[in-house]
Amino acid sequence: MAADERTRYFRRLGKLRRSARRWSVLAGGFGGATVILTPYAGIGLADAVWAAAAGATTALAAWRWVDLRALAAQPAPPALDPAQAAARNRARLVAAVERLPAGAGVVAEVRRVRTRTALRGTSAAGPWERLDRAATTMAGMTDRLTGLAEPAVAEASVAEHSLRELAHQVASVERAVRLAPADARPPLAEAHEALTGQLEAGVAAYERLVVAAAGYLAEEYRPQLEHPAATRLTEATDLLHGFASALSELRPHPTPGMPR
Repeated sequence: MAADERTRYFRRLGKLRRSARRWSVLAGGFGGATVILTPYAGIGLADAVWAAAAGATTALAAWRWVDLRALAAQPAPPALDPAQAAARNRARLVAAVERLPAGAGVVAEVRRVRTRTALRGTSAAGPWERLDRAATTMAGMTDRLTGLAEPAVAEASVAEHSLRELAHQVASVERAVRLAPADARPPLAEAHEALTGQLEAGVAAYERLVVAAAGYLAEEYRPQLEHPAATRLTEATDLLHGFASALSELRPHPTPGMPR
């Protein structure tokens, strides 16, 4: 944002400078034409036009120079830190890709692969894989989980985000245990064990929630008797059979010996 403000500041400054110069040139041209072309015997209609143009351009040039000096007196916004600029450009690129028809899926897959790579070789990789599969399944059912199931969907979204952060914490603590000296490892190992237990329990609970959501959908969309389409097809079949029987009875049957 700061980089945008700085760019806009200098762009506006240059625009005002060019405008002030342009109106100054026009004011000088119209003023010179007025002085030279105004006759000594009096001012006619054409001379009044020249004088009005000279006065208007002079006033506009003066206003532009005043605006330019006022803007130049303001300090320019500070330059953005390179790391912040890179993050901003990356966010813009991601937003541009997500606006494409299949961009959101591509960005999600890239993030998934990046997270999987970051957790590879740690004890959080397995639970994260299970969580990712369960979250993908849950995402496919979210649009149909309405009514009484909406609070469960909201809770599942919050829990998924929390468990993903917990997986990163487990991986970070595990790496710290590997790098820590021998005397500092016991408390870190204890914390890692506790976090791993929380992650395992949380992922298992999330999987049970997904199974319960699937069961809810199965019960909600299960027909009480048979599917309505099958019922309508059976009725249509019976109706056609009835028509065929009626036509067969109405058609005269030839007797033996009668010409057809």
